[in-house]
Amino acid sequence: MSTLAGQYLAATKPRIVALLVFTAVIGMLLAAPGVPSWRALVFGTLGIWMASSSAAALNQLIDQRIDRVMARTAHRPLVTGTLTARQVLTFAMLLGVASMLILGLLVNWLTALLTFIGLIGYAVIYTAFLKRA
Repeated sequence: MSTLAGQYLAATKPRIVALLVFTAVIGMLLAAPGVPSWRALVFGTLGIWMASSSAAALNQLIDQRIDRVMARTAHRPLVTGTLTARQVLTFAMLLGVASMLILGLLVNWLTALLTFIGLIGYAVIYTAFLKRA
């Protein structure tokens, strides 16, 4: 992806995020009898997609040193220098805040809280500590 928008998209690990969102939608469909409201389904999916994208961008930010030496990850935007650490951090923070607002205001605050815990769990606890252990 050579465009700037494409580089930001690549920072979100879209294939992994698609799997996360798919499992979240399945969870929504299985959580209670019947079909969830369109509002919960649409805004829940959007908020979870944005939060997952934020976590993936933070993961790339934390792992950029390791990504440089791995053939599979050497093409990532931070490694190639097409995006700076500041750009990725700002992008991740904007996505994260927007996702929490969408989830909190348009779905419910419990969903926002649980999604935030998942974001921190992946981006910070897993990436910075568990992966290295």
